[in-house]
Amino acid sequence: MEDPTLTVLALLGLAALTAGFVDAVVGGGGLIQLPALLVGLPGASPVEILATNKLGSFCGTTVSSATYFRRVRPDPRTFLPLMGVALVGSFAGALVASQVPREAFEPIVLVVLVVVGAYVLLKPSLGAATALRFSGGRHLGLAMVVGVVIGFYDGALGPGTGSFFVFALVGLLGYGFLEASAKARLANWATNLGALLLFVPQGAVLWKTGLVIGACNLVGGYLGARTAVARGSRFVRVFFVLVVTAFVVRIGGEVLGLWS
Repeated sequence: MEDPTLTVLALLGLAALTAGFVDAVVGGGGLIQLPALLVGLPGASPVEILATNKLGSFCGTTVSSATYFRRVRPDPRTFLPLMGVALVGSFAGALVASQVPREAFEPIVLVVLVVVGAYVLLKPSLGAATALRFSGGRHLGLAMVVGVVIGFYDGALGPGTGSFFVFALVGLLGYGFLEASAKARLANWATNLGALLLFVPQGAVLWKTGLVIGACNLVGGYLGARTAVARGSRFVRVFFVLVVTAFVVRIGGEVLGLWS
């Protein structure tokens, strides 16, 4: 396909900057970046869009993960296995990315988002502080199940991965929102890497566009991570509810045919 114009690149860069910020705080940057790529690159194939989106997100999660790691110091006994299985799950998901239609995911994702959003709203104390529900092997086992399932989803489609990681770590394992965001960014970095390990050898990445949105996503990720760390779990919780609400509106509209 032809290279996008400078105007299109600038608009994609702005979308990626915003997506990087949102993704670093609570996940959900794909709600912004992926639709922007679909509109800005009408001649690209679905796999090229997914692969280029992954490159941009990989850049953003790299810097936000490093920022969270330095400032929050999450427990490596959980996040390292979580990252490992998330990478494997994402690679497997990327293998089927071109074979599973988006329409197959959307109704399921919509129901999950509605349940997640309602659960967080109805439990104001959820995620205010870390109070782990399990320990030892049960804690690690559940974390690994979360990693491989959400990792597979990220490789196959992607938008909302960070938000799903955050909710799973808060709702299932009992982490506070800030610590959950730190672990979610590390796991999301691994899922982006897992998908790229497949997409890059296939030649699916549009490098010019990908590097531009990657640079902008990186800046947004840095700003988002610093903001989340500075403002704490309450800020992350409010941001989480807003992002999930936006997802419900966007995906719900697509399922009902309102945006077509």
